[in-house]
Amino acid sequence: MTLVKKSSSANNVQGGSLRKGLNRIATATINRRGFLIHAGVTAGAGLLARHLPFNVIEPAAAAEPVNTVGPANTELKHTVCSHCSVGCSVDAIVHNGVWVRQETAFDSPINMGAHCAKGASVREHGHGEHRLRYPMKLVNGKYQRISWDQALNEVGDKLLQLRQQAGPDSIFWIGSSKHNNEQSYLLRKFVSMWGSNNTDHQARICHSTTVAGVAQTYGYGAMTNSFNDLSHSKAVLFIGSNPSEAHPISMLHFLHAKELGAKMIVVDPRFTRTARFAHHYVRIRPGTDIAFVWGLLWHIFENGWEDKEYIAARTYGMEEVRREVAKWTPQKVSDVTGVPEAAVRQAAEMLAKNRPSSVVWCMGITQHHVGTANVRSLSILQLALGNIGIAGGGANIYRGHDNVQGATDVGPNPDSLPGYYGLAEGAWKHFAKVWGVEYDWLLSRFGSKELMEKPGTTVSRWFDGVLEKNDFVDQPSNLRAVVYWGHAPNSQTRLPDMKAAMQKLDMLVVIDPYPTMTAAMHGRKDGVYLLPATTQFETQGSCTASNRSIQWRERVIQPLFECKTDHEIMYLFAKKFGFANELCTNIKVVNNEPVIEDILREINRSCWTIGYTGCSPERLKLHMHNKHTFNPTTLRAEDGPCKGDYYGLPWPCWGTPEMKHPGTPILYDLSKPIAEGGLPFRANWGVEYKGESLLAADGSTNMDSEIDTGYPEFDHIFLKRLGWWAELTPEEQAAAEGKNWKTDLSGGIIRVAIKHGCAPYGNARARCHVWNFPDPVPVHREPLMSPRRDLVKQYPTYDDKAAFWRLPTLYKSVQAKDFSKDYPLIMTSGRLVEYEGGGDETRSNPWLAELQQAMFVEISPQDAMQIRVQTRDFVWVETPSGARLKVHAMVTPRVSQGTVWMPYHFGGWWMGEDLRKNYPEGASPIVLGEAANTGWTYGYDAVTMMQETKVSLCRVVRV
Repeated sequence: MTLVKKSSSANNVQGGSLRKGLNRIATATINRRGFLIHAGVTAGAGLLARHLPFNVIEPAAAAEPVNTVGPANTELKHTVCSHCSVGCSVDAIVHNGVWVRQETAFDSPINMGAHCAKGASVREHGHGEHRLRYPMKLVNGKYQRISWDQALNEVGDKLLQLRQQAGPDSIFWIGSSKHNNEQSYLLRKFVSMWGSNNTDHQARICHSTTVAGVAQTYGYGAMTNSFNDLSHSKAVLFIGSNPSEAHPISMLHFLHAKELGAKMIVVDPRFTRTARFAHHYVRIRPGTDIAFVWGLLWHIFENGWEDKEYIAARTYGMEEVRREVAKWTPQKVSDVTGVPEAAVRQAAEMLAKNRPSSVVWCMGITQHHVGTANVRSLSILQLALGNIGIAGGGANIYRGHDNVQGATDVGPNPDSLPGYYGLAEGAWKHFAKVWGVEYDWLLSRFGSKELMEKPGTTVSRWFDGVLEKNDFVDQPSNLRAVVYWGHAPNSQTRLPDMKAAMQKLDMLVVIDPYPTMTAAMHGRKDGVYLLPATTQFETQGSCTASNRSIQWRERVIQPLFECKTDHEIMYLFAKKFGFANELCTNIKVVNNEPVIEDILREINRSCWTIGYTGCSPERLKLHMHNKHTFNPTTLRAEDGPCKGDYYGLPWPCWGTPEMKHPGTPILYDLSKPIAEGGLPFRANWGVEYKGESLLAADGSTNMDSEIDTGYPEFDHIFLKRLGWWAELTPEEQAAAEGKNWKTDLSGGIIRVAIKHGCAPYGNARARCHVWNFPDPVPVHREPLMSPRRDLVKQYPTYDDKAAFWRLPTLYKSVQAKDFSKDYPLIMTSGRLVEYEGGGDETRSNPWLAELQQAMFVEISPQDAMQIRVQTRDFVWVETPSGARLKVHAMVTPRVSQGTVWMPYHFGGWWMGEDLRKNYPEGASPIVLGEAANTGWTYGYDAVTMMQETKVSLCRVVRV
């Protein structure tokens, strides 16, 4: 489908009857609402093109030449939607440097030409009517235009002054899941050379608990299968996930499976748009997911539905799980979760008797103070059913932003260098060698070796790093300045505390294509700078979808206005700070812009841990130009120059690019050789624990493995003992001596291991018992703001922590106070299909703004009757934090009595006050509204500091 403005001509696009029919729809004169209604044809056409009956497809015949891009000076640019993490391709048509229209990428194996409303309207970012256009400075409460030179000098001088006065850890750098992989990597490198680990990004507040929970169970913190692989599923459990709104195009693949007979279970406190498709919908009390999952496992174990052979060969610690699950009788599960016993048994039976079965979760599982434990319980459920490492099974985690997976893999994390290498001395020495700098120079940039190896604070709590007494902050100084580099503040909880911290800072900097709510909410008169960055359509680089496929974006248009690419801004600040040469030792710089391909090549040379080493720029570009050769179910290229590869080389793509590893479509799949995308579970925790082996059982190995049992990870010693050392070249031997597979920069250890059919990271058992977590086996703990005070006594939360990610963190002292009498309603939140994240981009898009024009709260008919409100009435949502949100009421049975739900994409109002006047002139979003997180209360995961946004308390009163 070709999306055009009224004034655009469609005469340049020609083709068969399907294309012509779509063009007739697209080029008709329609308003925005009509456009978005017809955008549904895009999705329909994507499916239709794949499934048309033969008698509808016209016979092949000679046709007039097809010019798919139009007249001279018109180009087709391949890019990827910049919203959610499904990874939908977008074909942009650019005429004389102007993005004039977009075409459906029917050849993409991921979206097959389909788009949701957001994807269908991404061209609006190429106009930038509500964008930041030039650097700005807050002077006496008003934003004034300044030059880039002035901005770089004033911001740079102040940061250097603070570094001198309070140390490098006094600055907090908030990165972005909108940055491409190369920019994410460069920012982590930049902050490291600044001398701090105080950096973080959106993953902390969406899926950090997934990454921790899944990685500590299986080995890698990522989705195991793919969206496309759901077509092989016989049953799918969607829990805490609403992909019909959050990831609409992903539903195409599952709905195809449903047509083939797959069973669908949806577990959610709210009857969502996804729930309408379900064979079995389960309404659950928020915050009781572990109790529900143990209820499922109780029936599975009781009936002998578990995969006993799989458990014996490939798991560790399932007996401890059995003992915990035995406590969760049907009566107890029903009391805690509110789910009838029959509904729990039905869900368990559907999963167990329709295998392979898959589990899909999102932030309804992760955003809890027990989020990591929630994730672990679902990971264990899939192990018990033998559903990990098989087509149609898997732990399928749908990520939120277009590159949140990639930014997590190689970007600005406070507890790790790129590739999950951690912060130990060995990790720093590995990257010092990759970066071409001396380790001692890197060490000299930090306040101390202790701070160099200590995880920084998190984006979820940066404001406490400002407000907390210095005696209780686990670093020399409180935070003095914050740089928001592509992040929306309204996606974080406790906004009144954040506002207080913003007012206390010495300086606040926003680097973003849009001003974001940061520009309007801070309440300051000066000390705020807004620096205009480009969107991802004004640069090029790679991005990683949820399924670990890495796609290349071409630059669609040149930077608009005075915007600069994020990596150019990094380089300019590095020049100001005096480490530009170190930042780009191995990276060519052209007109102050580091070459993206060179950055990716540095990632290729460094991130062996997760196999970002085989995905060279050349290979990714080849995939981009040959999307049509990849099978939309298996994701494997069946012909052409990419034959044998999986689309986007889903990581790990082992070894050097010259090895031509095809990527790994399904993690932990023993049915394939390692060289063809197979893997066992990772040996990441030693070979035994308390005398019990952690390695896989005899015979539990990948196809073609020359070691027919479990084995540890490969290093130079293991390779020598096996007699394989001589298979390294002399150059590889020199590089690999004293190294392991993660630090051997030649890739030789990996190459030889795979040659013998072995996984470089070993062959171990998945851990059901994680001894290094607060709860080695997940246990139910009541939410901090629980209305069930009887259950708080039985299932209390954790003890308070004095120093956790550099800050004191409260648990029992928060839970001890009973707010439920004054705030009787359970409050939860979620996503809308029209908007994404903090909403600044999407609420600035006229096509989308028309569809959702006001912030609202969903309230049940029973509760609405008690407070005498109707749909569209204004109400106050009041929370225990003292905040009040003025929003419209939406009376609906989607929520049960006693529960309310709000979307979290709105911003620009503050407790009833419209803040539009506080934005730079012409740069406020079209739609403003209260931010749900203004009212959200205290609560953080006990492993990752994930914020708790899926269960709190409130009351609703009439305005």
